Amino acid sequence: MSSGSTPLLLSPSQVHNLTRSNKPVAFLDASWVMPNSSRKPYNEFLAKRIPGAQFLDVDEVSSPHPLGLKHMMPTGRVFADACEAFGIEPSSHVVIYDTSGVFSSPRALFMFRTFGHSNSSIINGGLPAWMDLGLPVESGPLTKTRTVRYETPLLDTEALRNYDEIVANSQEPSTSSRTSLVLDARARGRYLGQEPEPRPGLASGHIPRSLSLPFNLFLKKNAAKDGTEFTTLLPEPDLKVALADAIGAEHTTHIMQGLMPVITSCGSGMTAAVLWLGLKCLGVEKVSLYDESWTGYAMRPTSKIETINT
Repeated sequence: MSSGSTPLLLSPSQVHNLTRSNKPVAFLDASWVMPNSSRKPYNEFLAKRIPGAQFLDVDEVSSPHPLGLKHMMPTGRVFADACEAFGIEPSSHVVIYDTSGVFSSPRALFMFRTFGHSNSSIINGGLPAWMDLGLPVESGPLTKTRTVRYETPLLDTEALRNYDEIVANSQEPSTSSRTSLVLDARARGRYLGQEPEPRPGLASGHIPRSLSLPFNLFLKKNAAKDGTEFTTLLPEPDLKVALADAIGAEHTTHIMQGLMPVITSCGSGMTAAVLWLGLKCLGVEKVSLYDESWTGYAMRPTSKIETINT
């Protein structure tokens, strides 16, 4: 599972072997929780982390949005400033993880890859999988990182989609060669319009002609030795089966053959990156992400929202 020469996904043991080979690795904890959660990811990071890790707050390393949306893609300079603060150089192998297993780390990986930092990976299973192997952790205050320079990178604009593009895509004739397939990573009840959104006052439903692919279908639940659960990305054969089961064999074939570009979406652009990661691991090249996702779409009164009553 790779993109270019650096794998997108590494097992904890592979990462541990990297550190033992004296290759420089920059660890980032990119843990994030839903707005209605009482958990404090940064406090958890201070209490337990991979040695030498820094904390990437995706809500802080972002661009302001006119609708007040969180964790939007940062500008190149904001991204570069964050890398400098973390002691990350353009040549650094950045290894990202989160405390759920695979949840928010793909979004951080998407950010690095979209800014051209291809020497980047996530830990499959995150911190829980690392700890389950008995690998070392540390706690307490952070040590100061060394001063480095990171030139302002260029954003791959083909990897991101905005509201106007999403609306235009939904209005294209289904037979048009310009049409992209929008895959919605939210829970199916929210996609159908039968369950409420976690953000108060936001309508549920879906973008016209989008298809439902809940992000957890790409994940496997694992039981740790201490009884807790964590998620890992499915192996490639299982990813393909999950994709075909959710959206059908014909759409899957078109995607795999590069005949139909894909746009991933979710509630706020976070778990859409889980779908992005899974599709990239399957070798799908034409994958972009709707950064605002459902929150930005549904907040606009002009948006057409579809629901399905069963």
